[in-house]
Parts: sequence; structure tokens; C-alpha cells
Amino acid sequence: MQLDEETRSKIESKIKDHDVVLFMKGNRSMPQCGFSATVVQILNEVLDEYETVNVLAEPALRDGIKTFSNWPTIPQLYVKGEFIGGCDIVKDMHASGDLVNTLGVTIEPMVAPSITITDGAAEKLLEALESAGDGVMLHLAINKFFEPALQFGPRSPAKCDAADNGVTMQVDRASIPRAEGLTIDFQDGPEGSGFKVDNPNAPKPVKEISPAEVQELLNEKPEALLIDVRTEEERAIAKLEGAQLLTEEYEAHLRGLPKETVLVFHCHHGGRSKRAADAFSREGFQEVYNMSGGIHQWSIDVDPSIPNY
Repeated sequence: MQLDEETRSKIESKIKDHDVVLFMKGNRSMPQCGFSATVVQILNEVLDEYETVNVLAEPALRDGIKTFSNWPTIPQLYVKGEFIGGCDIVKDMHASGDLVNTLGVTIEPMVAPSITITDGAAEKLLEALESAGDGVMLHLAINKFFEPALQFGPRSPAKCDAADNGVTMQVDRASIPRAEGLTIDFQDGPEGSGFKVDNPNAPKPVKEISPAEVQELLNEKPEALLIDVRTEEERAIAKLEGAQLLTEEYEAHLRGLPKETVLVFHCHHGGRSKRAADAFSREGFQEVYNMSGGIHQWSIDVDPSIPNY
């Protein structure tokens, strides 16, 4: 593909103006593909600030960066003007410890989380480790959704060791705060046997409430924020009094509020708002609600004067 001068100029300006630039699908707050999300998660572990460029916003940019870098996939990471690579390369550099050297950052030593492994879980894990063979270690990872994963693999210098009840497992830097206080148990039951992970850091689930319950909640807690995740076009048809549209600017404002802030999300039927509510719950907000049925159900149950579209 021929790269036009306007697109080339945009790419060069971004690379020149920022020490670390990630060309990705989506943005840092909301990646829109798994590979982009993986690189964002890695960079978030070691950097407070870096630039992201959403290639989905401009088709010419999405294709142009591939030509510019002579690299067929996205995301693409540049550091101090140098092309580093895509998702797999960034993952490998992170695992080896080379990434922090390339970025030129100094990071604090890792402190292992305090975990509890019950006798039943320890017995099963040690049996599995023995069967796995020499040079294999147990690895614990907890993703941003607080979903745990136990797997076997070689020792990694980019992880720390956490141990209890005779079992040692390696934990990556991002998982350390998520794993603090975690308990691993093994349970037998009528539906089968398996490991059970109890994580006190996991976010509280989003509460689904009806439009009538939302009205009652807003009356009881006037400080609660009602947040509309629809589009401007939809709001022009129908909107709820006091609801704030979830723009990028307002989203950034919300993320800076105390985690005790009461958040109530709504959309047309409840699907989009549930995803938004889940995202804020995962960030540690303690009282997050989703209005089931959305503004459609509100116009039926609470206020028929609200247009139903």
C-alpha cells in the first residue's frame, strides 16, 4: 500500500512528540481488541504516562501504520522513535525484563502477596507439580476482571515467588495487588471437584434494579449519579432529568471520584449500561447499579411522558 504524505506526517508527529506511543485499536481506557488490551495492561504496570493512537478512528491511519512500520498487525509500540514491535514481542520483552530497560524506567522491587493455600489445595497442587516434571513451576495470574488462572510453566525472572503450605507459585507484577489476601481451596461436591479461589479484592457485582427502584434510590440518595451511556442522537429523542451523558471527558471525571460514589447507569434497554457499570465496578467502585430495561422500561413503569422509541 502507498502511504500518503498526510498520514505519514501524522504518524511521524506522534512518534516525534511522545517518548512512548502505542498505535492500537481503541484507547488506553477502553481497548477494543484483546491484543491491544494485553499491551495496555503491560504498559500500565510500568508507566504512568504514554500516548495511545486509536487506529480505528481513521481507516487511513489503520492501514498506514502497517506500511510505515512494515509490520502487518496492530498494536504497534514505538519507544523514543524506535519501532519495538507488536503484542507478542512486548509480552516476551516484559517476561524477560528487557521492556523496562527499553523504556528507561526504574520500578520498585516486587513484594510477594500474602496468600493462603488450604491443606486440600496444597495436596492437589503438589501432586500436579510432581507430575509436571523438573523445571516447571506453578504460576498464578489474576486479570483485570479478577478472574484467576493457575497454570504450569518455566520460572520467569519478571515474576515474584509467593508461598504457603509448602507450595510456591510465581505471580506477575500486575497480579500482586489483586492476589493479596487470596485463599485457594480444593473442594469436592455433587457437581464435581475443583479449586475454589476466594479473593477479597474482587469487585462487588453490579446490582440490577428496576426503573422504579432507581427512582426510589435517587430520592433516598440525591448524591447518586445517574449516567446515560447512549448517544447524543438518542438523548435528543428521550432523556431522563438529571442524567449525565457518558462522554470521554465525563468518564475521566468519574474515574477520579471517590470509590464510595454511588453510580447508576442506564441506556435504551440495559445492555450497554451493564457493560459500562461492570467496567466501573472492576475499577473498585463499591456501589454500582444498572437500570434493567433502560429508558424504554422507565417510560412504561415510571413516566409515560418520556418518549418510547
